[in-house]
Amino acid sequence: MIFNKMVPELSVSNINVSKKFYVEILGFKVEYERKEDKFAFISFDGVQLMLDEGINGSWSTGMTEYPFGRGINFQFFVKDIEKIILNLNDNNIKLFKEPVISEYRINLEKQIFKEILVQDPDGYLLRFSELQQK
Repeated sequence: MIFNKMVPELSVSNINVSKKFYVEILGFKVEYERKEDKFAFISFDGVQLMLDEGINGSWSTGMTEYPFGRGINFQFFVKDIEKIILNLNDNNIKLFKEPVISEYRINLEKQIFKEILVQDPDGYLLRFSELQQK
C-alpha cells in the first residue's frame, strides 16, 4: 500500500458509527482495519484518513469533548458533490452549511467551487468542494 505524505488520524467516540458514516454514506473505502484496536484506515478518491476509537488515549493532548476537531475543517475535492448531498439527505444528515458557490483567487486565476459543510458523528467539520466549469 502506498501512503500519502500526510494522513490525518481522527479520534472517534465509536468506530462503528464513524465507519458507517464515512463508508456507507460518504463513499469511503476501508483499506484495512484492526478491529481489536478499534482502528480503520479509509480512503476516498486519493484522500486517506485513519479513524481510531482511542479518544483521550496516548495521542491526546487534552480531554476530548464534542465537537471534536474544533478550529479545523477538512477539505475534500470531489468530482460529484451532488451524490454526496443526496446520500446525506437520504440518511437525514443535516448540512452544517448548505451548498454555496465560492470563488477563490489562486495566484492570478479565479476558480469557482460548489461547496458544502457537514459534521461527522463526532463533530469534525468536513468541507466537500467540486470545481465548477467556467
